[in-house]
Amino acid sequence: MIGNEREILFVGYGAMLVEGFVAIMALIAACVLVPADYFAINSSPAAFAKLGMDTVNLPWLAAEVGEKIQGRPGGAVSLAVGMAYVFSSIPFLENLMAYWYHFAIMFEAVFILTAVDAGTRVGRFLLQEMFGKIYPKFAETHWIPGILITGVIFTSAWGYLFYTGDIATIWPLFGMSNQLLASSGLIIVTTMLIRLERKKYAWVTAIHGVFMAFVTLYAGYLNITENYLPKGNYVLAVLSIIIMALMVIVFVVTFKRWYELLNIKTEVIDKWGEKVRATIPDEDLTLAEAEMLNGPLSQEPAKAS
Repeated sequence: MIGNEREILFVGYGAMLVEGFVAIMALIAACVLVPADYFAINSSPAAFAKLGMDTVNLPWLAAEVGEKIQGRPGGAVSLAVGMAYVFSSIPFLENLMAYWYHFAIMFEAVFILTAVDAGTRVGRFLLQEMFGKIYPKFAETHWIPGILITGVIFTSAWGYLFYTGDIATIWPLFGMSNQLLASSGLIIVTTMLIRLERKKYAWVTAIHGVFMAFVTLYAGYLNITENYLPKGNYVLAVLSIIIMALMVIVFVVTFKRWYELLNIKTEVIDKWGEKVRATIPDEDLTLAEAEMLNGPLSQEPAKAS
């Protein structure tokens, strides 16, 4: 994704700043709404009735955007309504509130769909590699039956979560997975820094990765015991336990690798001419990684690996 390490600051830090800017926009969109209207959108009618609040501009907002917006929790609708309200305040754009609302909804849907698409593709690759241990044809990433079977499995999983869950059940699982992925990335980068003889920088990623992993795993435990199990969401509880267990295995293996690398006293030269503590032989790459690095493989998977 980058041609030189100097580009990491621009790509990584720059992307973080842009995402922070998007978060500020979301906060502004929420703050322009009257609190009662905001709560009416982001809570069920029964929950809102218990607050003892009366809506102010909600009927007018619903009429302007042409949609039912009350009782639509999750943040997407309130963000779109807030953005539409801001844009409609610009001179000569007063009558385009419905357009801005649906434009914002479309923008959010595209963002969500790309996340679902990326997750499904990654999951399909993982399933193909796992099934390939039993039936080698699955390991061929261009084998159509394998693509269809693993694709159907993952899209069915998304569909099950969508039709049986809500914002209180799906979002915590997504959030836990997202943060564990971030912490996993940090500790893996730490391993890379140690291997590349840059261990003086390793603490920057190691401390934050371990801290984030601890906090997220504890939050996952609370989510299982206080959210999923009391509500009878046993499937989501099991999925959470599996995710947490797999991440613990990743962390244990990574910490073991840190110990091994730190005890290596001699340097070697890898095939890129870098001084490192240990090389990474090509045979350690998975089929998917090998294809990303070298292009599609025409050999049989077993020979390629």
